[in-house]
Amino acid sequence: ANPYPTLKEQKAFEKGLMDKTNKQSGDVILYDGRVVVYKMEGDVMLYVVGGADENEILLFGVVLALRDSLAILLKNSTDKRTLIENYDLVSLAIDEIVDDGIILEVDPVVVASRVTRPPAQDVVGVKGIEFSEQGIMNAWELLKTKGVERIRQF
Repeated sequence: ANPYPTLKEQKAFEKGLMDKTNKQSGDVILYDGRVVVYKMEGDVMLYVVGGADENEILLFGVVLALRDSLAILLKNSTDKRTLIENYDLVSLAIDEIVDDGIILEVDPVVVASRVTRPPAQDVVGVKGIEFSEQGIMNAWELLKTKGVERIRQF
């Protein structure tokens, strides 16, 4: 659930967070009842926000994984313009690292390889399967005869 249901509330949170972190020299703060870890990379500030009861070391691992994954994917050119131009890779990297608040992967090499891996052309063992109506009918007949044979064995 979104803790800031309106865009106005979310923008106020983001602006306040930016104002506060621009003046800080650390990497972890408690802001608006939330643990926030952040890392400056070029002209971009990367944030990971968690609940007040979250482990800040774990959240810091996530922000480092994001930073290092982006460095691999964008060839050490992590700036605002490059991030905008490669927003698809950034989104996929975030999706590989975290899904619905659950940390999935923090190894930047694994994240980068999953993001850049081309989709499989054919799934092993699925080549030559016909998905037309006739192909489905043939599969049904095969399943029916094999099922009858299997029942007769008992």
